[in-house]
Amino acid sequence: MARSYRILFLSVSAGAGHMRAAEALKEATLLLAPEAEAQHLDVMDYVPSTFRKIYTDYYIKLVTKHPALWGMLYQASSEAPPDAVSQKLRRAVERLSTRPLRSAIDEFAPDAIVCTHFLPAELLMREIGKGRISVPVFVQITDFDLHRMWVIPRMAGFFAGNQEVAFRLTAHGIEARQIHVTGIPIMPAFAQEHDRTACAAAFGLDPMRRTYLLMGGGAGLGVGPVAKRLTAADPELQLVVLAGKNQKALAELQALAQSRPGRLFPLGFTNEVPRLMAAADLVITKPGGLSTSECLAMGVPMLLSSPIPGQEERNADYLMENGAAMKAIDEIGLEYHVALLKAEPQRLEAMRRQARALGRPQAGQDAMRIVLEALA
Repeated sequence: MARSYRILFLSVSAGAGHMRAAEALKEATLLLAPEAEAQHLDVMDYVPSTFRKIYTDYYIKLVTKHPALWGMLYQASSEAPPDAVSQKLRRAVERLSTRPLRSAIDEFAPDAIVCTHFLPAELLMREIGKGRISVPVFVQITDFDLHRMWVIPRMAGFFAGNQEVAFRLTAHGIEARQIHVTGIPIMPAFAQEHDRTACAAAFGLDPMRRTYLLMGGGAGLGVGPVAKRLTAADPELQLVVLAGKNQKALAELQALAQSRPGRLFPLGFTNEVPRLMAAADLVITKPGGLSTSECLAMGVPMLLSSPIPGQEERNADYLMENGAAMKAIDEIGLEYHVALLKAEPQRLEAMRRQARALGRPQAGQDAMRIVLEALA
């Protein structure tokens, strides 16, 4: 009888991507080993409210309101050596603020831990060094770029999104045997085959018409003006718009849709993104590591919208270098690229082929297979 392993996933709710990656790895674990016990903890549930507000709310405010400043901080912190005073101080504050997390880890008593954010991995690095944790700890990097904070000693292994991230890990002293290029994990629904015609019909779309999916993230920021501009510029376009949890934006889109019957399809928060992607010829999105990995797994090309400096710019560079995406820096750029792809459909088809080639729909299972094998 197979042993029932206990696998703990640690993440941080600073943006949705890290949490989604942990959930994807948890689902992959249960597919590979149904008898396993898998638990996912958000580190921010174990810190004082002040620390949580600074770490999550301040981060989101910074990247949305002051992206240039965030880009400078991203670069400066990546270039700072681990023994710099600023880094030592940061880690000390994090340790003092996350003491209850250690009790939660002890209570679950995992056989292995997988971190989808560098914060818990850094905390566990110290615990391992002090001899207080002996189980293997793995790190799943959630972007197509490597920030230096992800380079953490004493880890059992690293899961990288691409070969360049793996190369950068070795350049920073991580042994090649510890690095596995598995991709960025996505939920199983994005790895399934979907019938375009059936998916389109489910949302009242014409499967024979050019269909684009505009994703506004959970906050649904800025989707209204973009939808208005694109549908005005291209009367033949079928545009599905996701407004997330932004009820105001959804109401505005629904009002706009009345004047564009059969052309504009606004939706609020939905779990049907895989089927919507299957019905789409192009996804317009910000280049987060998870959302773009979902597109790649579905073989859907991307038009990347206003990437924030730092990890999103690096993700965009990777996707454009490999021919799976184009980038628009503003609404004018979006309109231009939509017109370009309409005039040159062969470009869109080439991007689709590249997206499919880059996709790693089994990334979660590939990573967790390595974890489980290490425990066998």
